[in-house]
Amino acid sequence: MKSGSYGQFCPVAMAAELLCTRWTILIVRELLSGTTRFNDLRRGNPRVPPALLSQRLKALEVAGVVERNPVPSEPGVFEYRLTKSGLELRPLVESMGRWGHRWICSTISMNNLDAQLLMWDMRRNIAVDPSPRSRKIIEFKYPDAAPKDRKWWLVIEPDSPAQICSVDPGHDVDLYVTVPLGVMTAIWMGHETFAAALADDRLRFVGDTQLAVDLRKWLRLSWVVQQERQVA
Repeated sequence: MKSGSYGQFCPVAMAAELLCTRWTILIVRELLSGTTRFNDLRRGNPRVPPALLSQRLKALEVAGVVERNPVPSEPGVFEYRLTKSGLELRPLVESMGRWGHRWICSTISMNNLDAQLLMWDMRRNIAVDPSPRSRKIIEFKYPDAAPKDRKWWLVIEPDSPAQICSVDPGHDVDLYVTVPLGVMTAIWMGHETFAAALADDRLRFVGDTQLAVDLRKWLRLSWVVQQERQVA
């Protein structure tokens, strides 16, 4: 019997041996969100050591859940994509997310603040519609975050996916957003609202007033919150 095995023929036990190792289900979450590159998988899981991420991806590849393909135009670079087997995990991951949002105390989840994960999740879920006619730069400032995580820039180009920068992109800022990290995370997770945070001055917008209105429309909240509300 291999090390770490439950030693049971039960399919639940066999699936758990693969999927319940540390970080594995979160890697699958990122792949289901459309992430394909190694470095981007790390951005979605900023605390996973690179060597462990490689190990988990290899295990998923051996199990037939993930396939790794070279990028022809970029020698030495690979993309990771879920196979048919891996794609069948979507309802499982979405159900876990809804269950966690519904039943795990929000006070506990709000103890796990992570500015990088928050900004990455916001970037990939933002719905810029209609697309602006010119580039827009939105600076987020989290005064209570660690110095390296205190400032982030959301870059929105016409007809292009939004991008995030942890280093000043060097363009004029159109809108400044100042908010405690916990408050922005609570808004993103549906525990707070923009309106409430603005009303008591925990959230402040300075700059382009129309862009501030648009930003509130573009940020559709976490996919978990969206899933929960659809089911409800």
